[in-house]
Amino acid sequence: MKAPVLFVSHGAPTFAIEPGALGPQLDLLGQRMTGLQAVLVISPHWQTSGIKVMTSSAPETLHDFAGFPAALYTLRYDVAGQPLLATRAAASLREAGFAVEVDDRRGLDHGAWVPLRYLLPEARLPVFQVSMPYDLDVHGAIRLGRALAPLRDSGVLIVASGSLTHNLHEFRTGASTEPGYAQKFARWIRKGIASRDIESLLAYRSKAPHAQRAHPTEDHFLPLLVALGASDETDNVVPIKGGMTYGVLSMDSFAWGIHRLPPARTTRRVDTPARLSESQIAAICQALELTSPLEQP
Repeated sequence: MKAPVLFVSHGAPTFAIEPGALGPQLDLLGQRMTGLQAVLVISPHWQTSGIKVMTSSAPETLHDFAGFPAALYTLRYDVAGQPLLATRAAASLREAGFAVEVDDRRGLDHGAWVPLRYLLPEARLPVFQVSMPYDLDVHGAIRLGRALAPLRDSGVLIVASGSLTHNLHEFRTGASTEPGYAQKFARWIRKGIASRDIESLLAYRSKAPHAQRAHPTEDHFLPLLVALGASDETDNVVPIKGGMTYGVLSMDSFAWGIHRLPPARTTRRVDTPARLSESQIAAICQALELTSPLEQP
């Protein structure tokens, strides 16, 4: 049985301690997935020249953000890597015509470990990442997903981590006078995903309502197209309602190839520090605007 493909909206780093509507949904989803051998994550917080594949045997937890309360820097996601499957992923990408290097020192960025704390909190499955090229575009994202798709047959869960809407300026300043625009954009995307309208989704910047405003830059949208490319017509798609945080950040997510199973009996606990106050959130929002998603040393 093929492993599923997920697109997960990871929001701000504070998602790690504020599960909102999406955290419990990911927890239940993780309990329903069986037969997995490893997790491959693609995140906009690791961008490189060409593609790099993480071959670390024990990847560190990267706190690749600045200006946040100390509580966030105490969180870890201690998990094994999977160098063998990572090497196979690199070979598959090379066969598809991508320039690929391996990196045996790279750790997990917050686009990876933050949602995995909810999806797989026991950290029993090995995890590795594939970077996003600096020059990735919509067509390249689909091609990247298709090149990784064969790994699903080996039990590799593909998690493309991004954000369904991602206007950090409005998040930081609270400047939006029409927060409904993000809902309109999210509804258009959900419709396109449900109908597998790849042509329209590739042209989302000209066709989707408020696309430029929902995504001033494309880096957090492109993982959705990677996930779409890694899925196929035989996969059922399940929308995961994540809600709208701060009025402008949609946390909606999608799962392909998830087979219906009885509801999970329990919800696993993810231990988190106390919720941030409004004043703390206001103090750290500017850091989100300044943090670069580019390659970490």
